[in-house]
Amino acid sequence: MIHEIPPRSGTSFRLARGETLKVIDPEGIQVSDLVAFAADDAREALSNGRTFDYEETLRMGTGRRLWSNRSRIMATIVEDTVGTHDFLLTPCSEATFRHFYPEHPVHRGCFGNLAEALAPYGIEADAIPCAFNLFMNVPVAPDGTLRVDPPVSRPGDYIRLRAEIDLVIGLTACSAYASNGGSFKPIHYEIEPNA
Repeated sequence: MIHEIPPRSGTSFRLARGETLKVIDPEGIQVSDLVAFAADDAREALSNGRTFDYEETLRMGTGRRLWSNRSRIMATIVEDTVGTHDFLLTPCSEATFRHFYPEHPVHRGCFGNLAEALAPYGIEADAIPCAFNLFMNVPVAPDGTLRVDPPVSRPGDYIRLRAEIDLVIGLTACSAYASNGGSFKPIHYEIEPNA
């Protein structure tokens, strides 16, 4: 069953060990922020630093694993039709909008959407880690400068992640202008049963 996350909103759900989460960009050029927590102890969370360390790369794609702050594998990327994602930048927030988009109305962004979605699991806003920003295109120049370009994802592109432990997932349809090429679209997801 395919679920839809409306533009500029978020959701949360459990993902059992062995289940696969398929996140789909149905219209193309749309980012989705993903965070993960251990279902039995939400203090264990997705860690970009541990992931970069153990995977020895900044580029996450098929075959790469996502690690927790306690050095456990949380999920494995089993299929990826895009190959361009970001794991450097934090979820957009009200502060992000004030800083980068002063000409636009302030929006609570992915951070606010994740905070609301994860609250029923007892996960507070301060516990939200740096997200794995699916389909986000953040080139890094040789001098270290970051740039946010529109995603290269096309309609129907997707990524599939298999849970290696029982997880609580937070997932959004990103709200930031630059991240999504200036427009906002839905994100679809599907939970596939154990193989």
